[in-house]
Amino acid sequence: MRSLTIVISLLLIVGSLLFGCKAMEVITKAGTTVGVATGTISSQQADSINKSSSAVGKAMEKLTPENEYYIGRAVAATLLQTNKPYDNPALNRYLNLLGQSLAAVSDKPETFGGYHFLAMDNDEINAFAAPGGLILVSRGLLRCCKNEDALAAVLAHEVGHIQGEHAINAIKKSRLTSVFTVLATEAGKSLAGEQVAQLTSALEGSISDITSTLVNSGYARKFEYEADAAAVTIMQRLGYNPTGLKDMLTEMGLRIKEHKSGFAKTHPDPQDRIGKIDSLIDGAGPVVSPKSRQARFEKAMKGI
Repeated sequence: MRSLTIVISLLLIVGSLLFGCKAMEVITKAGTTVGVATGTISSQQADSINKSSSAVGKAMEKLTPENEYYIGRAVAATLLQTNKPYDNPALNRYLNLLGQSLAAVSDKPETFGGYHFLAMDNDEINAFAAPGGLILVSRGLLRCCKNEDALAAVLAHEVGHIQGEHAINAIKKSRLTSVFTVLATEAGKSLAGEQVAQLTSALEGSISDITSTLVNSGYARKFEYEADAAAVTIMQRLGYNPTGLKDMLTEMGLRIKEHKSGFAKTHPDPQDRIGKIDSLIDGAGPVVSPKSRQARFEKAMKGI
């Protein structure tokens, strides 16, 4: 009885933070079904637990902006342990000026802690968008940008991930898979200490799971294409030429042949992405940056 009580408590507390209402109800019902089947709890107790789960779930339909901020801050801190910040205040001010301007015209212009952009002192071609609006871009990726339109494309793509809540969506799927696996394996058994530990592990560690998704596996292809489409829209709203996205991807395609990690590992092939966005930028001419904009870009990017 005590083991199952611990599990149900974890489901209610952590589930209310990480999952939506329906997902949490499904998980809790699975746990109570095991309890009734093994005789650990009565059907009346199971009904009470399920009603409690439903009530808590409806109160926590999704992560609050504050939840996202604190999760994202922890994810960013974890990423920066192995991806050192680039000590270039002028460049980081420039990235924030441009990035926050793009975010302001996105479909998610505000977050709990605001959008923040930071360059990483890393030659690898990569970028990370942590929940809540914390965006990290490597020097290697910045070098793929030949003008401000191309850089705007990089930052707008990452804002697109924040707008689409892709990191949170990825962790929800990961968590549910882990929980269902343990419950299915242990169905019909009395959950002992080892199984409780497995469920606890499956429900905890959201920070490391999001980080692993960003660093090791990357988002699902549809999320990358969604972020590209969002980038085109955001750029057009702010007056940037979306062809800059194609230019950046073309340059990236040439450079990642030398890299087997970073974008090459976690993103679709640049040529595939270009093919997807062609219809979105139909009619857009080549990038011709105003002289003042190009001068600003070159000054900020000097020496990277």
